[in-house]
Parts: sequence; C-alpha cells; structure tokens
Amino acid sequence: MEAIKPFEFKQCITILKATGEKAKNLRELRDRISDVSDESMFHHMYQYFLKEQRVLEYTNDFAEWAGETLKENVLSEQLSNIDPYSFKSIVDLRNEIVRVIDAYLKTFPKTRAVLLGDEFYFNEGITLVSPVGIQVKNLAEFLIAIRYVELESIYYHFYEARIRPPEEVDDFSHWFGDTLNKKGLADRIRSIDPFMHSLEAARQHIIELVEDELQNDMEKF
Repeated sequence: MEAIKPFEFKQCITILKATGEKAKNLRELRDRISDVSDESMFHHMYQYFLKEQRVLEYTNDFAEWAGETLKENVLSEQLSNIDPYSFKSIVDLRNEIVRVIDAYLKTFPKTRAVLLGDEFYFNEGITLVSPVGIQVKNLAEFLIAIRYVELESIYYHFYEARIRPPEEVDDFSHWFGDTLNKKGLADRIRSIDPFMHSLEAARQHIIELVEDELQNDMEKF
C-alpha cells in the first residue's frame, strides 16, 4: 500500500517594516494606496488576520481605519466587503480598493483630517516561515496537533494558503480531500468563512468538524 503523505505543520511570523508613508485623510489614503509597494498592500489586506487585536467587524487595516478613526462607517463596510482572496493579483486588488474609495469620494467629497498621531501608517510585513516539528498521518493525530499549534500556524495553513499557488485553497481541506480522501470533510472545512472568525474561532470550528468526522468513522465499525 502507498504510504500516507503526512501533513506537516508550519507557522509564519511577520516582522513589521515601516515604509515612511502615511495618510491623514481619505484622499491621502487613496493616493498612497495607488503607489505603495505590493508588500505593503499584502500586509494591510491579507495579514490583518494575524493581528492579535483584530476587530471582527473589519477585514483589513484600511476598513478599520476608515471606521474607527475617520468614522466613515459606510466606506468601512464597503472596504470590509472586499474579499482579497478573490483577486488573482495585488494589482487587481489595489485597483478595486481605489475604485471603491473614488466612488465614495464622488458621493462624499469633503474629507476630514485626523489628529496628529492618528494617521494611517503604511507598513510592510517581512514573513518568515518555519516548520513547527509536527507531522501527522491521520485525523486523530491531526486533531491532537491542531489543538496546540500556535495561531500563526492556523493563519499560515488556513488563511495564507488561499493565495498560494497552485491549489489556492487552505492546506487543511486540501490534505483531507487529496490525501485522506475525505472529500466531505474538505468541503465543510472550506465552507468556514475566514472573514467571520478570529484565528482561535477558526481553529475551534476546524476541531469540531474533525471531531464529528472521527465520530462518524467510529460509528461505522
């Protein structure tokens, strides 16, 4: 029999690097978004989910600043509705954000400047990926491991993997479906909306689904 390809848990850490770019109002934010680096866009749109103090109402740093600092709640909601994982490139994602802000400014052209210190500061994230030293070969072993791995591992496998070619799906469901032949479980894992949960909540949903699958397997014998 062919040996099961083990699932190797990895994690990533992000080191922040300041770009020197900042915005004190919405028009400046729009202009800076147009020309900051792809690495900065990636950090503010994708790595928002790594933030320990992530506000679940928002899905990216731009939306949070618009809502919490500028008090532009309508725009904040529109920016939060942008799914970064639905875009094939940072260029396309950047253009969509600019389009949304331009449409908002056309309706609400007056912008307010924030107080000193409340500006939006553009950063880049230098990402370092490393194995955590855990490999699993079945659902039972996976269940034990996922309970204790760091949240940075959940982010790497469940969030960041969605933009990693060639599969562009989360690593967990990919392994369940392709290696363990658990297509139903894979579909249920993929149905978890990452926008609606913190990293810890996402972990708990995955645990519950794997527990249910193991229980169903036991009932068959």
